[in-house]
Amino acid sequence: MAILALTGVTRSFLRRTRTGRRESFDALGPLDVEIGDGEFVALIGASGCGKSTVLRLLAGLDEPTSGQVQINGQPPRELQAQHSLGIAFQEHALLPWRTVESNLRLPFEIAGVAAPADRIGELVSLAGLQGFEHARPAELSGGMRQRVAIARALALRPKLLLLDEPFGALDAVTRRRMNFELERIWLEGRPTTLMITHSVDEAVLLADRVLVLTERPGRVRRDSAVPFARPRSAALMRTAEFHRLADELTAELEPA
Repeated sequence: MAILALTGVTRSFLRRTRTGRRESFDALGPLDVEIGDGEFVALIGASGCGKSTVLRLLAGLDEPTSGQVQINGQPPRELQAQHSLGIAFQEHALLPWRTVESNLRLPFEIAGVAAPADRIGELVSLAGLQGFEHARPAELSGGMRQRVAIARALALRPKLLLLDEPFGALDAVTRRRMNFELERIWLEGRPTTLMITHSVDEAVLLADRVLVLTERPGRVRRDSAVPFARPRSAALMRTAEFHRLADELTAELEPA
């Protein structure tokens, strides 16, 4: 059953030309995407193809020019109002004056509900940060900060998790380690997830399906199922099957 559906979605913007005139340009679509309950989908494509526009539409931060965006049969703003949407960005956006525990309590405070007594401890454990409960962001490594950000996005057990290049600012070694950490965290509850990434290897390693967008205006060029069993390991990334799929998807990113 599809929990997320974009149907005939387009998004146009106005831009100013060299002569000072304002003209419309199409950034996205028409786009048709469905994501099933508990599915992890990665979205890849060239810069400027509309990946971040898709995420903004799903987060209720923007509206389509035409078409319909629905999550559980509701517009994203409804899900946002119900605090059923979790988002983690490339920048962790942790409050620097708050401890790990205090940052994890923030979603409950915003929702106006008390955090269950054991939930903060569960989230600390989920992030693998036992012993760092009272540390502030400046006292954590980049990978640790991102684990807090992802755990915070999951605090209210959202129906949909949106990840926008969550490891894009990390070095290659830390990023690879965080890929496996994300899968571990995700497998705890398997929330329906859409992740934007520029890394084809990351997409193949983490996702159940990989969607490739065309150049602007972004449309789905390819929708590929990832056939590898979970949990996935570093050994998988050395197999011919992994490289074959990654190479095929990389070829799809070339201009048509």
